[in-house]
Amino acid sequence: MADAWQSAQSLPIAQRPNLLIGCGAGFSGDRTDVARAVVDTLVASGQPSVLMFETLAERTLALAQLAKDKNPSQGYEPLLEEMLTPVLADCLAHGVRIVSNFGAANPAGAARCIQQLAARLGARAPRVAVVWGDDVLTAQHRPLLEQACDKGWPTAPVVSANAYIGAQPIAQALHAGADIVVTGRVADPSLALGPAAAYYDWAWNDWDKLARGTMAGHLLECGSQVSGGYFSDPGFKDVPGLANVGFPIAEIDQSGVCTISKAHHTGGCVTVQTVTEQLLYEVHDPAAYLTPDVVADISQARLVEVGANQVRLEGVTGHARPDALKVNVCAAAGWLAEAEISYAGAHALARAQLADQVIRERIGHLGTLRTDLIGLVSVLGNDTSSWLNDETALNQPSQDIRVRWAWEQTDARAAERLCREVNALYTCGPGGGGGVRTSLRSRLNTVSCLLAQQHVTTGWSWAEAQAKEVAHG
Repeated sequence: MADAWQSAQSLPIAQRPNLLIGCGAGFSGDRTDVARAVVDTLVASGQPSVLMFETLAERTLALAQLAKDKNPSQGYEPLLEEMLTPVLADCLAHGVRIVSNFGAANPAGAARCIQQLAARLGARAPRVAVVWGDDVLTAQHRPLLEQACDKGWPTAPVVSANAYIGAQPIAQALHAGADIVVTGRVADPSLALGPAAAYYDWAWNDWDKLARGTMAGHLLECGSQVSGGYFSDPGFKDVPGLANVGFPIAEIDQSGVCTISKAHHTGGCVTVQTVTEQLLYEVHDPAAYLTPDVVADISQARLVEVGANQVRLEGVTGHARPDALKVNVCAAAGWLAEAEISYAGAHALARAQLADQVIRERIGHLGTLRTDLIGLVSVLGNDTSSWLNDETALNQPSQDIRVRWAWEQTDARAAERLCREVNALYTCGPGGGGGVRTSLRSRLNTVSCLLAQQHVTTGWSWAEAQAKEVAHG
């Protein structure tokens, strides 16, 4: 079938159709059935298109590294196959490029998984590129990172250290003919900037265009947040069809100006209000939004509604990229035990308070214990549970209380004590408790620092080359 991206590359830039970039995920664990509607919309447009999956949060990559340590073939997005199975064959058939950071700690492993999935689906073999350079947990970088960590290098074992790298390797891979580009830790907006820069041949010092492409990526990166999902607040900010909320699509012109819409035949909404919330999301200084590629300035930005569920972002400018990259260093941080039990009916609160007293008398002296009384106070509590002495908080009427305890310890066996103690409440009292649930998991702490860009080398390779390197490594 005709490949709109490839056909457009033969045209002068001024004559190329606008580029569409759709988002199929906003975080690891996002819905896996939403990309279908996005791809249908992209294909129906007939325009050059890219499907972007954003699946990394601050600690997701460290968890992926732990998974890779246990099994070298793992360490990429756990839902990768579920995300791609509904759309991979159609993307390859219609020339819709795929760009994602679902490689996490093992981009080469993710690339192999995609190639195997394509074969099982009977699709053509994809040209998969793997971006590298974000992993800076190396002997070369260690002294630089230790010096840069003003909060102190972790004393516990370090699990991962990854720099937020930029869009250039993504663009280079697409220029070389990649169907799919798999990355690890890149800055979220770079997932959209890379394709836009490649498609329009933007110079890497054309700061205004780079800033506009970056902000298009910023609007897309959290999935349906921009199309009504996280905006919704019943009776105050109503959003139609939230159960089938549509994921966003950005149409980017040659100057970088983008118009945000959403997949056809889906719920949600794209309005000036929804886009405003996402535009300001996680932005510290509107005049200086720092990314590896450019410093974007949205202080003079304007949002214009140009149609139903269509909002254009104008007025974005850019400045030279920062000299340094952000690096997240994640280290082991002991174990967290959680346990819950419910009390209902007459004297529910009194029995819940007695259960907490029992647990505190038995293990409270061994470490900080957090208590939440769900149905009375939970979200507005605190880790020291000082609110338990607040008579105003405790005098709220309730007939249904679920007690939750959280307890940190340095080793798993010590943390497990909480789980056993709460389970013992079944017969040791107080009476009427039920529905005990417990969990135990390792924890991670994160320290962030800056590393000069000159010390981070990035690039890309074809998946086949990566596989040979692993085989001979």
